[in-house]
Amino acid sequence: MHKEGYFGQYGGIFIPEILYPAFQNLIEEYHKIKEDESFWNEFLHILQNFSGRPTPLTYASKLTEHFGKAKIYIKREDLNHSGAHKINNVIGQGLLTKRMGKTRVIAETGAGQHGVATAIMAAKMGLKATIYMGAVDVERQYPNVFWMKQLGAEVVAVESGQATLKDAINEAMRDWVSSFEDTHYALGTACGAYPFPEMVTYFQSVIGKEVKQQILTAEGRLPSRIYACVGGGSNAMGVFHEFLPSTEVELVGVEAGGKGEESGQHAARIAFKQAKVGVAQGYKTLFLQDHEGQMQETHSIAAGLDYVGVSPILADLHEQNRVRFEAALDHEVIEAVKLIIKQEGIIPAFESSHAFARAFAEIPNTSKDDIVVINLSGRGDKDIFNIAEGLQDDEWKTFIARRHQQYQAR
Repeated sequence: MHKEGYFGQYGGIFIPEILYPAFQNLIEEYHKIKEDESFWNEFLHILQNFSGRPTPLTYASKLTEHFGKAKIYIKREDLNHSGAHKINNVIGQGLLTKRMGKTRVIAETGAGQHGVATAIMAAKMGLKATIYMGAVDVERQYPNVFWMKQLGAEVVAVESGQATLKDAINEAMRDWVSSFEDTHYALGTACGAYPFPEMVTYFQSVIGKEVKQQILTAEGRLPSRIYACVGGGSNAMGVFHEFLPSTEVELVGVEAGGKGEESGQHAARIAFKQAKVGVAQGYKTLFLQDHEGQMQETHSIAAGLDYVGVSPILADLHEQNRVRFEAALDHEVIEAVKLIIKQEGIIPAFESSHAFARAFAEIPNTSKDDIVVINLSGRGDKDIFNIAEGLQDDEWKTFIARRHQQYQAR
């Protein structure tokens, strides 16, 4: 990082003047906890005793045999409490909220995993929680909405714009402008105004720290390549960060290719080379924009990947040629889900399956001496409606229709 808040040319703090006191307070407290070993120890203690860390690094023996090339390892963030890597960040931000003396948290969510994790954290730590979620995402991820409400959180369906993740972020920011004195915005990904990109990475770096220790124990050396899906970038930065100095380890971020590069229905900002530098939602990064600089609509089969921008840290790492960006198309993701389930007995989230899809496409070009790690950022049972639809499962459709008829008859 160059000057504070910037990662190369990206990052910064572009916020309403009224929020500057809140950000200054947050930056000061963040710097304090980074120097406080007791904070990190408390953070790890809660993750170990509440969330179940360290998560395993599973050797995928059948997938490895299936391809007959590189050894494949899977980092099992799906086994965290709440089913995804999101809990790592919210536990850290929850502790920080308590340190700042605030009593309420707000958050945005796309796939719903960050919303559920935030609601869990708020329930455990005695905080009030309001979760903003695009109305489109509420419909396709309603099981997560159900659990957020049961956990005591208020869920606000955002109808404006495209009614997806970027719109949820906008509404959360509007809330914070009028409530920051007693409210912390627990941003869910490595985006936004500084210190959020660095702070979220700091909390998520526990993933890569574990992977490094686990792969050295299992193989006695570092992996050849690490794959992670990229929406905003929190799970990718979490697994990549520890390996940034180890240039022999190739880092591959996989974006949502949706229906293809020419379709206009995707969220591949870097992989398809269609994003341009812009400033929005408090920071400067690469955004998908039209010729007038307006944010374009995005699409992904995975609700957590259809974000219009990308972490400023990842944008800079791409510019430095340290992280390679690729895309996986919706149909490739569906095939990857089928293969993972049948070969390894693991049910992956659609988001994470983008990383698998790209890894599977590139495995034929590896050798048996290579080691590949794929970050499984979340479990797929939350996606049962979308996965069943994507797999065109007729029995599932019949079940849903039957349940609908039963409810109507009551």
